[in-house]
This record gives sequence, C-alpha cells and structure tokens, in this order.
Amino acid sequence: MSEKLQKILAQAGIGSRREMERWIEQGRVKLNGEVAKLGERAESKDEIKVDDVVVDHKSKKARRVLVYNKPEGEVCTRDDPEGRPTVFDNLPKLKGERWIAVGRLDINTSGLLLFTTDGELANKLMHPSTNTVDREYAVRVAGEVTDEVIETLKKGVLLEDGMAKFTDVQFFDGDGYNQWYHVCIMEGRNREVRRLWESQEMKVSRLKRVRYGCIFLPKKVSAGKWIELGQKETNDLSGLVGLDPKPVAKLDPQELKQYKRAADRQRTRQKAGHGAKKAGPSRKARIDS
Repeated sequence: MSEKLQKILAQAGIGSRREMERWIEQGRVKLNGEVAKLGERAESKDEIKVDDVVVDHKSKKARRVLVYNKPEGEVCTRDDPEGRPTVFDNLPKLKGERWIAVGRLDINTSGLLLFTTDGELANKLMHPSTNTVDREYAVRVAGEVTDEVIETLKKGVLLEDGMAKFTDVQFFDGDGYNQWYHVCIMEGRNREVRRLWESQEMKVSRLKRVRYGCIFLPKKVSAGKWIELGQKETNDLSGLVGLDPKPVAKLDPQELKQYKRAADRQRTRQKAGHGAKKAGPSRKARIDS
C-alpha cells in the first residue's frame, strides 16, 4: 500500500508533515535515487533518503511524547541565530529520531509545550482542521475586565488575520488593576491570546499555557524540565485526534541513566540562575512552575 512521502517521513519520526513537505520542495528527499517531488507516493519496498541518509520507514516506530514546562526567555526553534536558549536545549537526546514541537509559544510565554517523535500525531494536533484540541492559558491582565469585555472575547473579534475568539473565559484570582483569568482557545495562531486581550485595550503581563487538549501541565514539572507521558496518556492524546494507539517506548537501564543525568543538568542550570521566573498564583489546574 502506497502513501504520500511526507506522511511516511512524519511517521518515521523525521519531522512534522508540513516540515517534510518543505524538505521535499527543497530537494532534500530522494526516492529510489531520484530527487522526490511533492505529491509522490512510496511503498515499504522503496528506498527513501533525506540529505542522502537512508530512512528506516519499514519498521514501526514507538510513539513518544514529552511534556515540557517552557520558561520565559526560551525560543521554539532548534537553532537561534541570536544565540538565545531554545526549548530543544533541555530535551533528552534521541538516536535516529527527532523531537517535534507541537506548536509554539512565543519567547515571553511560559508553560506546557508538547514534543513527540510521531510526525503524524504532531500534524494532527496542530492542523487547523482539527477542532477537538483546545488550549488553556493562565493570563494576568491589566485593565478593567467588564462583563461586556468577556462577552465580546467569547463572541469573536476581527483581528488582522481573521476572526478569533475564546471558547471560555473564567476569572481566577486577583483584585484591582491586575487580575488572573483562565481562557480556552481552539487555535494556535501567532500571539492570538495576547492580541485578543489587546483588542479590548487590556495589557497582558503574564501568560502561561496550562493545558493542551487532554494533557495538563503536571505540578511536579518545574520550569525548564520535562516528563515523558505513559501509555494511557499517550493513547488519550492520540485518540483525541483520531489516531490508533501505538506502544510507547520502554526505557532500558542505559536510557534511564541518561535521563537522570539530563535531569541533574537541568537542576544545575536552574541553580546557576538560568531557570524561569517564579510563576503566578497556584491552582488545581496545575499552573505552578
């Protein structure tokens, strides 16, 4: 059975489907010795190379998902030309696969960021056509938030890139000029949460993502640290976007040692002053750092 090249590469853990489409257009992918074209299909018997390295697309890869607590000040790129710390710096190393970021958070936004080795899962979770995955944010806003403002934000606001809205807005804590709210949104457009509040002349001073679909940011995962999801949580996340379950990777003793060393390095960096600032108010929905 043949499938599109970008889907095969995504399932092999090389990158997200969109990223693979770009690589094919850039001529980085070869199919049976010839530079591949976007739209071509392949079977298990075909040889696929990326940057002249053969891709193992015949064996079934385990599905792995990380939850990372992004600190403010980190960027969501693999390599930053300005030399700023990136969210990939603290992740465990992989052999033959890559961590794929599920969406992005801007440099001044902290909180939950998902990574997976399954490009198809990443694509489904990020694709605009998927309407089963909402995101929840804890946000501190400065200004007078009236019932009319909340109703407007839930009804919809015309931004420069189209209509946008919160599916839910709930007061959480605070009094006076600065107050904490929890908001839910179905999309992941650039700075959408901030821009919605700014459309009502409100200033966002803190923003932290606390949930992505059915996955909450665990209280025990402090800023700059990660945790790998188990089988049930991974299945729940995959089922949310209509994908069949896959086994998660079972860590061997050597991997466990590597993970422990990585965690120790994370703690050392934080003690040296590279950790995030202390988060806003704690809550049962796990907004703590």
